[in-house]
Order: sequence, then structure tokens, then C-alpha cells
Amino acid sequence: MIFVTLTDLRVKERCFEQREALPGEPRCVICGRYGEYICDQTDDDICSVECKTALLARIAAETKIPVKAPARVKVPFGDESFCVRDNNFPDIPSLHASQIASLRNKLDICVKGEAIPDPIMCFSSCGLPEKLVHNLDAAGYTMPTPVQMQVIPASISNRSLLVSADTGSGKTASFLVPIIAHCSRRELQQSESKRGPLAIVLAPTRELCLQVEDQAKVLGKGLPFKTALVVGGDPLAQQIYRIENGVELIVGTPGRLIDLLMKHNVDLTDVSVFVLDEVDCLLERGFRDQAMQIFRALSCPQVMMFSATIHPEIEKLSNSLLNNMIHISCGNPGKPNKSVRQVVIWVESKQKKQKIFEIIKRVLGRGMDLVKVHQVILFDMPNSIDEYIHQVGRASRMGKEGVAIVFVNEEDRKLFGELAQVLKTAGAPIPRELSNSKFTSSVSLGTDRKRKLSSRAHS
Repeated sequence: MIFVTLTDLRVKERCFEQREALPGEPRCVICGRYGEYICDQTDDDICSVECKTALLARIAAETKIPVKAPARVKVPFGDESFCVRDNNFPDIPSLHASQIASLRNKLDICVKGEAIPDPIMCFSSCGLPEKLVHNLDAAGYTMPTPVQMQVIPASISNRSLLVSADTGSGKTASFLVPIIAHCSRRELQQSESKRGPLAIVLAPTRELCLQVEDQAKVLGKGLPFKTALVVGGDPLAQQIYRIENGVELIVGTPGRLIDLLMKHNVDLTDVSVFVLDEVDCLLERGFRDQAMQIFRALSCPQVMMFSATIHPEIEKLSNSLLNNMIHISCGNPGKPNKSVRQVVIWVESKQKKQKIFEIIKRVLGRGMDLVKVHQVILFDMPNSIDEYIHQVGRASRMGKEGVAIVFVNEEDRKLFGELAQVLKTAGAPIPRELSNSKFTSSVSLGTDRKRKLSSRAHS
């Protein structure tokens, strides 16, 4: 039984029918949307019948009596049955074309291409291994995010993708899930020491590679899935030894991977998936030629490119790499994450240290649990507005609200116009010094701000 208000007798069946929660409103314990209803069995806030069912299923799974696992016996993995359809999956209700279009519109999913698979509503609806679905649930992935809803079925259908989505929207899991599913099907007819990699993920920095590999290990736990991290700062011999002993996935930076491939004989014959993560940063750091060199060493792989912003240079690269490509855009790529509240403070360079200490003291004075604080402070304004959007997006992960505090002064004047436009679009307050600067004069700021204040006054 679900409690509803008298003004809304129609109980929402699916979570995508529910709106996002406003500040201060209850949130669904499953998907984070507006918790319009209360589950009568648990007293938790939920948004729909779908999320109530998911909540009760999770509780039932947690209360099962643990069964002692049998002794592990190493046996070859057979050809696991994978059933993937471009349109409808058997365990969810069939959706008409108009319903699919409405779903994509509500979730801010835009797609371009031919024969695009329908988005999924749950991880279990696209033939993933049962263990992988269990790992997703254990890692907190109760329901797919919008980018995962569309990317996972498209990737499993072996389509090359160009994906643009907000930072923190779940892009990493959207390509790791299909990779792990693909790798777990490989028959172990050869000894482990002779198994070559099946997938390669390139990322621009060591830190990002570490994050990707850590997440891959969590999602691939208990499956025939091993990873190798190929980055600078670690002994190359150790990385080579790891690959020679058999791995399914290589995660690395372009420079270090090229160095490894040039000096050692690594068999890339079986690599069928090639992912370029944060491709805009890869290009900015001058890795285009190295990425192309690695691509040419592969035999017609499926290519997936991910970025928070899409530039003409990225589109040019995608056209040279991708055949029968699907372009998937989720949210508002190229703009700051809507879940992040931007606070821009005018601070002269000499006063930045004092200002940041004041902010930290206020945070500590509230007795807040710092582990749960989603806050980013940009001590120095980045060199480009795209980099600003990337860094601001770090304050929000998986749609959770966050705050980004940015210090600006006259030294950042080359970005004043673009920054003011970004803040205006997001409805964020603009410091007086920034709005009055001659470097911001080309941006109209007053009209929209008055309109927003007026609309709030009447709401």
C-alpha cells in the first residue's frame, strides 16, 4: 500500500514519471527523485510503485539466511547465454515508439544514428551475468542512470558510440558493465598465461586510470575478469608481468601504453573494445596521435568515446574512428552539472588563502560529516571554461547535490564573458565586480535575472 495525497489520485507506476526533488523535499531511497509517497511496510520515502518493488526486493535479499558457499572448484567457463535485442526485453513491459521518445525526453537523453536500441530500465533486463548484476547492486547501483540506460544496451549491441554527459553522471560504469559482460563470456580453452586482453580503456591521467580500474575490480569481482593498470609512476616490469599472466582489460594512459607496446611484445589480437575516456582532455594534452597509433594496432574494434564536452576536433576524431556510430547525449554537456550550486566569490590573489581558511572553519564549525560533504573549492580559476565545467562537476556524483565555490579576480578576465554566461544560464549569483567588468560587457545579464526573481516570487 502506498499513501497518496487527495490531489493526486494517480499513483506513478514508473520512476521516470516522477520529477526531481527540490531542495528540502523528501527523496526516494532508491532513485533519489521526489519522494511523493511512503512505503507502508518500511516508512521509507519512495517515488513510484517501481521503486517500492525495488525497495522490498532489496530488503528481502538482505534478510535471507546466508548459506555456506561450497568449496571453489576451478572449471572452464562455458558459453554463457546472452540474449540482447535492439528493441524490447522480455522481462519489462513493451514500450511503444512514442513512449520511448517520451522517456528519453524526460531523462534528457538525445540520440542520433540508425537502429538505436531502446533504453533499459534495470540492469537485469539486458542479459547481464547474474554475478555482475549482484555486484552492481552491492556497489550501490540499484537503478541505471540516464546515460547507463542508453549506453549499456547500445554497447552490448556492439555499436560504436560517441557519448557526451555531465561529469558524475555514471559514464564510467556505462562502459565498464558491457566490457565485463563481454569478457566474462570468453571460454577458457587456453591457459590463463596465454590469454590476451579483450578491451583497452585510455584515460588522460594516472588518477583517472586508477579510478576506472578500481571500479572495474569492484564490478568484476567473482567473474573471470582481470585487469592491468598501465600508468607512469609504477614499475613497468610489474605491469608487463601482470599482462603476461593473462588479463581481460588494460586501463592506461596513452604515453605509458605506447611505451609498453614499443618495448615488449603484447598480443592485442583479441582486443575487440577500445574506450577513450575524457576524450576532450586526451586531445587537449596532445594524445591524439598516440591514441590513433594504438587504434591502428587493433583489428576493427568497437570504439566508445566519452566526454563531458564535445568540440569539432572530437567530432573529427570520431568520424575517423567510428563506423555506424551512435551519438548519445545526456543532460546538458558543455554546461555545469545542474545538481551543483555554483558560488563565485571575488577574491584578490593575496587574500585567497585567508578566504579559504574562513570557508573551511565555517564548515568545521557546523560539525558536519566531511565524508558526506559534496563540495569543491576552485582556489585558482582554470585556464578554460571547459576545464571549469569539468572541475565544478566533481562536486556532484550520480546526480547528488553539491556545491562549487570559485575564487575569481582580475587575473581571470579572459574568461569573464564565458563565466558570466555559464552562471547566468545556471541561475547562479554573479559577483558585482564580475558583472560590472568591461570584460563582461558583451554578455546581457540583467533581463534574465529579473525574470527568474519574478518567477520565484509568483511560485
